[in-house]
Amino acid sequence: MSKRILIVEDTEDNRRILRDLLTNAGFEICEAHDGQAAVTAATEFRPDLILMDIQLPILDGYEAIRHIKGNGAIQPPPIIAVTSYALSGDEEKAWAAGCDGYIAKPFSPRQILAKIRELLE
Repeated sequence: MSKRILIVEDTEDNRRILRDLLTNAGFEICEAHDGQAAVTAATEFRPDLILMDIQLPILDGYEAIRHIKGNGAIQPPPIIAVTSYALSGDEEKAWAAGCDGYIAKPFSPRQILAKIRELLE
């Protein structure tokens, strides 16, 4: 059975890039375009890993991560922040919110697949 990844990204082009990369690598994916949809999808889809943008509508990525990590109904999966929001201190905010990885955009496909495989092992 293939591993399940939730892509949380509000930009369609970025979702398409990740969707193509991950499906070609053999992962099953689900997508969410805002933070609230991410929280719902994490509960319903029960992913093995989440790729979380930080700048999202409704709930930002930090708040969505806190909701997912605090949900007692599921075992929270590893979460990788994938964001262009890469100012000084932002990586520390991602770790403090509960992220297990941090990748700045633009990312290389090799880099993101390596981090996903590392966290899924």
